[in-house]
Amino acid sequence: MSNILDQKSEALRDKLEHLPTESGVYKHLDDAGSVLYVGKAKNLRTRVRSYFQDSRQRSGRIQVMVKKIADVEVIVTDTEVEALILENNLIKELQPRYNVNLRDDKTYPYICIKNERFPRVFKTRTVKQDGSKYFGPYTDVSQLNQMMDAIRSIFQLRTCSLNLNEEAIEAGKYDVCLQYHIDNCKGPCEGLQSEEDYMETIDQVETLLNGHTQELIDLLKDEMEAQSEQLNFEEAARRRDQIQALKKYSERQKIVSQDFADRDVFALHVDRDEGIACGVLFRVREGKMIGRRHTYLRRIEGRADEELMLSLVEPYYTDANFYPEEVLLSHDPNEHPAQDTHALEELLHQKKGKQVPVKVPQRGEKASLVRMATSNAKLLVGEWKTQQMKRERDRIPESIKALKKAIGMDTLPKRIDGIDVSHLGGTETVASCVVFTDATPRKSDYRTYKIRTTEDGRPDDFQAMREVIERRYGRMVEENGPWPDLLVVDGGKGQLSSAVKMLKKVDAYGKFQVIGLAKRLEEVYVPGDTDPVLIGKDSPALQLLQKVRNEAHRFAVTYQRKRRKKKTLQSELLDIHGVGPKTAQDLLGHFGSVAKVKEASEAEMAEVVGPAKAETVATYFADDGE
Repeated sequence: MSNILDQKSEALRDKLEHLPTESGVYKHLDDAGSVLYVGKAKNLRTRVRSYFQDSRQRSGRIQVMVKKIADVEVIVTDTEVEALILENNLIKELQPRYNVNLRDDKTYPYICIKNERFPRVFKTRTVKQDGSKYFGPYTDVSQLNQMMDAIRSIFQLRTCSLNLNEEAIEAGKYDVCLQYHIDNCKGPCEGLQSEEDYMETIDQVETLLNGHTQELIDLLKDEMEAQSEQLNFEEAARRRDQIQALKKYSERQKIVSQDFADRDVFALHVDRDEGIACGVLFRVREGKMIGRRHTYLRRIEGRADEELMLSLVEPYYTDANFYPEEVLLSHDPNEHPAQDTHALEELLHQKKGKQVPVKVPQRGEKASLVRMATSNAKLLVGEWKTQQMKRERDRIPESIKALKKAIGMDTLPKRIDGIDVSHLGGTETVASCVVFTDATPRKSDYRTYKIRTTEDGRPDDFQAMREVIERRYGRMVEENGPWPDLLVVDGGKGQLSSAVKMLKKVDAYGKFQVIGLAKRLEEVYVPGDTDPVLIGKDSPALQLLQKVRNEAHRFAVTYQRKRRKKKTLQSELLDIHGVGPKTAQDLLGHFGSVAKVKEASEAEMAEVVGPAKAETVATYFADDGE
């Protein structure tokens, strides 16, 4: 297929040759088994093999991902719709690094119809998988409050949290509260309202939440006339008041379409420079705008607008509780060679029970709706950029500003790498790299290195520095980052010179500032300058550099101690003929100590290292005890 595939293992090449041609979901995995990417395909073999073809045009980010692929897993589905739903569930669960990242809307409020007998209706920011129904999210809290006010004024629903099971009601466990006496509740707690009557009201609430105001008005008119004919004038008057309240609420909604149709309008604005996109959804019901929702998309590098459009729309409908008559888009996924709307249209057909057209209008009223949604998306991206700039200004610590000035940097050293080499008289040489962002340790990015190129008994800090620089920043060159703004090496001119030479060799020199921090007089050396930069001992700049240097030293020493302890622990087990480092490590990792291994039965050890090794170890300790 390509020289990309030639670099992969024989097992992966063989797997790609025998992939199924059915629809389904695929997962790209790295050599550690971590999921890099989840995707869906109409034809799994064609889609997965396409990643390894040199002729495909792809971004640098995807090229890096392809280099990391060590294995592929596939799940065959009966239909494309099943593949779409499974893909979205897996992305939510696994959050793969190379998938488009949709910002979670869980901080926005929803209206919840609680899954309980005599359901309550309330607003919440917590979505639970408990069978309750959630409407939203509402990005405009004032709109949410208007909806809740309308529900309270129109419907007589309980607001208490009592457990209204049938036994408790029949036993007279509860008494009606003030809400009943002021006519805001019909008293289901005392059995004064049947569950059937209450659930009819809940159905009406759902109709309102789905935006079908006119449909609900017509329903209430029919009920008002029926109550009037039966001479139930009090109930007829209540229906009249509900109708008037609904009309008043409806008048506040903006009419955006004259055909009174239900449609969802999705629009996208992409800012490639900032690496962010915003998707906006207008929910139009009976021709009126009932809500707007927006989502920010990250990890968009190398992904076409049409692909991002589908990434926005498909997850929405896998979780939706209402499906419109028509879906309008600002970008056509079908214009992208690897995307189409077929699975989406099939999903909508299944959920709605009839065809739901997915269109990209070019003129007329519908195109105006799409343009209005696009303008909103563009405005939201602008607001996001403004907020980001404000946050950047607000969160820059004084130590970072002082350090930039002290060593004459052009940019703020917001991300700092610190490297330290440690050894025991020339043996057990290791190195560490710590990372600080905004003057704060970022421990998830810390790394340790076992130095391979120095000889035991002959300390060579310069060679160790060259090795760790080559391994760390050579990889960054391949993956294009994430680059630090500043690299601090522990040492003076010699260590700095070694670091600079290797940075040049791996083509990373010039991508960030590098300095050496000499411990004796806390002198700062900059490449090309003969004399050191002297920074006052009380300066926050020097204090930050010391903090980075000390943390790198601590991390290197800790790693060295762990290796030494592990080696000591393993030593007795390694004396056993036929037991290697891996077997010793597995036993110690499971049992915790050599003493616990001695106490373990052969059967217990067999579960960890297999019966043959377990017999060897058990025999050794049995003989040792005689």
